[in-house]
Amino acid sequence: MISANTPKTLDALFARRAFEFDHPNPILADLPKETNETISLAYGDADPRLFPIKELIATVGGLLNENTDAVLNYAPSDRALTELVANRLQRRGVNVDPQNILITYGSSQILGLLPQIMLNQGDVVIVEGPTFLGGIEYFVTQGAIIETVPVREDGMDIDALEETLKRLAAHGTQAKFIYTIPTHHNPTGTMMPLANRKRLLALAASYGVLVLEDDAYGDLDFKGEMAASLLTLPGSEWVLHIGTFSKILAPGVRMAWAYGPTSVMQRLRKVKSDQGTGPFITRLVSFIAQHGWLDNHIGVLNAAYAHKYGIMRDAMAAHFPNDVRVSTPGGGFFVYGYLPKDMPARELIDVAIAHGVSFLPGTVGYANGGGTHEMRLAFSFQSEEKIADGIQRLGAAMRMFRERK
Repeated sequence: MISANTPKTLDALFARRAFEFDHPNPILADLPKETNETISLAYGDADPRLFPIKELIATVGGLLNENTDAVLNYAPSDRALTELVANRLQRRGVNVDPQNILITYGSSQILGLLPQIMLNQGDVVIVEGPTFLGGIEYFVTQGAIIETVPVREDGMDIDALEETLKRLAAHGTQAKFIYTIPTHHNPTGTMMPLANRKRLLALAASYGVLVLEDDAYGDLDFKGEMAASLLTLPGSEWVLHIGTFSKILAPGVRMAWAYGPTSVMQRLRKVKSDQGTGPFITRLVSFIAQHGWLDNHIGVLNAAYAHKYGIMRDAMAAHFPNDVRVSTPGGGFFVYGYLPKDMPARELIDVAIAHGVSFLPGTVGYANGGGTHEMRLAFSFQSEEKIADGIQRLGAAMRMFRERK
């Protein structure tokens, strides 16, 4: 017999947390409304002209001709990829335990899994402002309260971080982790100096807080140099490091890794319920990257992206008003702009779209409502010609915006 209390709609079956997905994120309303004719400088897609198409085709063919059972049947991740990641970390000075490497479907998988093992409703997570919006969304969905520490020209403001940790401790609050992008920061392009990296870890150890190091752009340095990973510094036992092949191979490959303390990695493996990252894609990445090919390819990428940044830098110098201040990144995909008081980003974007160009308003990178006069410009995807044309259009939009005022 059916009870009168039996739910009559599917909504009654969902967990309470599921309804949090129903609320639109107001920050996303600031994303530019582009058309097919828009020169998009908003999004950090990789340059498809730099994808190693020939190498990928040859590698796929080789794998399928070699042993289809090994690559297309049920199997764990390819051990060779774990060894490749271990080797790359060792070359950066990390004392690696291969058992603490976890291969994942993109670094975003870790950003989604970590809150599941770390956060209870109302726990505090410290992030940079601005930062990668995708991370914030994962944390908030798991019930996190976000504390924002500003980013300066040299990355996270460590003095402000210390004040935040002191204030939380004074109220009996334990921050669960600090999310940071210390190398070629997204979106600002800044680089955290070594002294600040050491201070960051000293504070983490003192207050007992995990540090989540997102190193998505670590390989993309215009001079071909590698900044010191937090894993190589005193206090590294408080670090969970994530890296990715998305920026150095192709985003569609969706291969990344995590490395960190044993207790963290064991729990991440348990909530990563896909039974291991697939044998085909992991073997594809390990095969294409062997014999030094990946290092050579990264060199090609750095030269190309450095050139494209130079095109954008010169175009901004020629077409932007003098009171628009921009960052000078040493790598990565982005230039960050600071707009004058009479030029709010959310209003400027409409004029820019009318001129056939877009950027990402700074508000998209803040959890606390900041970034109203900031913008991110991506030089990674567009051709050199479209970068120059797009910046010229944006400069014209800025001039028209002021004329309208």
